[in-house]
Amino acid sequence: MNSEYIQYYSSPVGLIQCKSVDNQLIEVNFVEEEKEQASTKIPSILKETFKQLDEYFAGSRVKFDLNLHLNGTEFQNTVWNELTRIPFGEAVSYKTVAERIGNEKAVRAIGNANNKNKIVIIIPCHRVMGSNGKLVGYGGGLWRKEWLLNHENIAFH
Repeated sequence: MNSEYIQYYSSPVGLIQCKSVDNQLIEVNFVEEEKEQASTKIPSILKETFKQLDEYFAGSRVKFDLNLHLNGTEFQNTVWNELTRIPFGEAVSYKTVAERIGNEKAVRAIGNANNKNKIVIIIPCHRVMGSNGKLVGYGGGLWRKEWLLNHENIAFH
């Protein structure tokens, strides 16, 4: 049986719950409080996740290099993989993501996939905006999306 490990990371935008299984990162999600007890053991993937998050928030990391386990539908995994290709400091529209995955009519489905993303920041769904450049939808709260975009010097309306 695979062991799941849980640790918490205190970030400038709040508490983040991180989970791993088999040295793969399965979740990085904002939480208001520690919902589950942290594991006594901290596997190397979580140590590396914390190190890379530290570097990101310090402004010295613009791309994450972590072993991710995407646990979604084929469509969601396609969208999430595409999101990892959006460079630090850039934002795209939901329509652009739909076009890039070859399904330009899937704009609403892209939004739904973003909403189901369990590996925030690392899979940068915060870099996806409305076609008019406005902040729309973010599971972690629009204030966090705004903070992350400002951190990356991304202009928005």
